[in-house]
Amino acid sequence: MTHLTLAKPDHFDAVAKLVTDFHAEERIDMSDTDRAAAIMPLLEGSPHGAIYLAGPARAPVGYLALSFAWSIHMGGLEALVDELYIRPGVRGRGIGTEILHGLPTQLASMGLKALHLDVHRDNTRARKLYEKLGFEADEDYILMSRSL
Repeated sequence: MTHLTLAKPDHFDAVAKLVTDFHAEERIDMSDTDRAAAIMPLLEGSPHGAIYLAGPARAPVGYLALSFAWSIHMGGLEALVDELYIRPGVRGRGIGTEILHGLPTQLASMGLKALHLDVHRDNTRARKLYEKLGFEADEDYILMSRSL
């Protein structure tokens, strides 16, 4: 099983490097200052989310970022997989599968009612993995966003 560590402020450099690599791969344009401002509250224990490092904390192979929300129709606390990144050199070894298989069980034991994620429609590899792990596309709803 892939070891997960709840990231803390002393993990900032490792997290920032992984997030920067993920953003470059996904063509997410964000300044280092804005990225740090988005990461640090999660490392400091914000109730709005958490970041988990995958693999050894001193040399992580990836990370998972969760954002938390409250849902009446889900019956309580829910989470969104905001970002999941595994270094290219270790992809295909089941690390993402292990994370998304084991962590939800752990979170459910702490009261989480639902886990959501979004994925590009054309990312068939990721969609296949997520479907295998029990995630379903909700054809009745679409995610709509407005930047503020």
